Amino acid sequence: MAKKFAPRVSKKERKTLKLTDNLDSSVMERLSGDRLLQGAKLDEVYLKEIVVKEQVRTKFNDSSLKELAENIKQNGLIQPLVLHKDKLGRLTLVCGERRYRAMSLIEKEKCPCFILDKKNEQELMAIQFSENSSREALHYIDKADGILNYQKATKASERKIQAALGISKSEVHRSLMIAKMGKKIKEAAKAHNIEKYVLLELDALEKSPLKTKLTKMLYKGELTKRAELKKAIKDGGVIKPGRKKKKPTVPKGLTANAFIKTLKSQAKGKKLDKKTQSLLNELLKETQNIVDM
Repeated sequence: MAKKFAPRVSKKERKTLKLTDNLDSSVMERLSGDRLLQGAKLDEVYLKEIVVKEQVRTKFNDSSLKELAENIKQNGLIQPLVLHKDKLGRLTLVCGERRYRAMSLIEKEKCPCFILDKKNEQELMAIQFSENSSREALHYIDKADGILNYQKATKASERKIQAALGISKSEVHRSLMIAKMGKKIKEAAKAHNIEKYVLLELDALEKSPLKTKLTKMLYKGELTKRAELKKAIKDGGVIKPGRKKKKPTVPKGLTANAFIKTLKSQAKGKKLDKKTQSLLNELLKETQNIVDM
């Protein structure tokens, strides 16, 4: 049986499909303005050809992924993935793991991608961090781990990290402190949405039974706000450095018995209710017994 072919169309009548048609205009502006993404080529790539390694972002919300997947299904992918082509021709995912996962849910075969090449490890990590930290959903724990990974890979100082990633030196320092904390405390921070300053201020406390108690409370999600930590420290009986509790003393030149006698006479002149008077009498009696011992 002879095959049927579509009628021939002249060049003037042919329609050209552009990958950029469905993309947000701000995406293309960013591509042209970002020095790290300069030279990237836009192309369609099969998802099965993409190699996915560990990314900066480690926390993904299942319901949020399903919503994104449905959005992509209805409107297409507005923000392309960013891939890097190595010397062997392998395409490794640099940015967009959340979008990649969402497309996998709807079994999408291919999608538009920015493809980079001739980038070193340091440049790729900077691109990955910049892309992820610009999104509000990135948890500060993931951001901190990303900065630490960047430091380990590049051996860069805090000042060089500041220049490369475009964040303040104090933020770099705080992030590195958080990233070096234990796995359990970081997991608790993400699970219970604990403020980052709770982790930093708890870490600054000297080793003590109180700190151990507060850490256990944090693991359970009982300390999530800075104000809650301050109150817990106060309730734990912590005395600020330089301040000591004053011991009650008998006025100078007055004996203990004379002090009790004066207190009794002063109490007689006060109009007190029966309950208060009873408590005061009991206190005076106990004090007298101590003096007589």
